Amino acid sequence: MLHTVLRRRTNGETVEDIQPDLLIPTGRSKGHNPSLSSIYRALAEHEKTQAYPEAVAAAHADFAALQQRDHSPK
Repeated sequence: MLHTVLRRRTNGETVEDIQPDLLIPTGRSKGHNPSLSSIYRALAEHEKTQAYPEAVAAAHADFAALQQRDHSPK
């Protein structure tokens, strides 16, 4: 869904124009359109990950270490 929004915004479309064409693929709201606020939140989160890639990489490494520690034999 995010990929579609990013691609279409690059082509000059507004989020308001894109929103009716999007569908939620899974979960409780499966088959419905996401709200505008949900789309804007996803875009903001995407911008954060693009702005701070080292923080994202560190968070992934920390999470992997925690998962490994939690699943190791005692």
